[in-house]
Amino acid sequence: MPRQRRKLSKTGIYHIMLRGNERKSLFPEDEDYRKFLQILTMKKREDSFLLYAYCLMGNHVHLLIREKKQNISQIMKRINIAYAYYFNKKYRRVGHVFQDRFKSESIEEESYLLSVIRYIHNNPLQAKMVNDPILYPWSSYHFYLDENKKSIIDKEDILTIFSSKMPKAIRLFEVFSQKPSIAIGLEYRLNYLPEKEMTHDEQVQDYIRRYIKEKKLNIEDISKKQNNQHRDDLILNLKKKSNLSIREIAEILGINRGIVSRIRM
Repeated sequence: MPRQRRKLSKTGIYHIMLRGNERKSLFPEDEDYRKFLQILTMKKREDSFLLYAYCLMGNHVHLLIREKKQNISQIMKRINIAYAYYFNKKYRRVGHVFQDRFKSESIEEESYLLSVIRYIHNNPLQAKMVNDPILYPWSSYHFYLDENKKSIIDKEDILTIFSSKMPKAIRLFEVFSQKPSIAIGLEYRLNYLPEKEMTHDEQVQDYIRRYIKEKKLNIEDISKKQNNQHRDDLILNLKKKSNLSIREIAEILGINRGIVSRIRM
């Protein structure tokens, strides 16, 4: 069966996922986490890509990268080869360190970019490794909350989305990071299972389909007067759990924007 062609990002931004071969640990010791970050720093300096977020999670890795001089395949090849060489030499082994080729998800929208950063930083929380992402040492989250902390993370690009004033931007970023996201609420499919991964839009559509099916309705029924309560509940959930705008929710459900605006969280 031929490999599926990698979807290229118009923005050059990708959510990258790496998993240890046979789902084995990539980082048996703390030194290995540090080595991976050293390699990431070195390759970033050489290839001049931007790094918006990372989280190293034992047997898998999440990276949020924006291409510059090199394309994403070239960037990841250099990172993977360098770490595999270190890992095999240290543990006196041969063979693949990473499972298959890396997985990637193209990021086209600003709202989804922020949602993915939140998802990456909340990985240790979802895995019940910590009760606050700030306590996990192997992610980029703590760099975002300290204005003066030097790092390889290009956090200014992200924080200025929230505010041009850094202290305010950091506060807003922290509040945003603590909100639930529809990606997590809908059992986000970036879990390395062999099935096709769902994009954010597909997850939203899947949630709506399941909600409507549960209520024994059709999408056309949502706009009917007798289903106003179901419609309002669905709008409220989409407002709470996703980054969709009022216009986008109205278009998806085929209803007037004014109705969506009136539903308060």
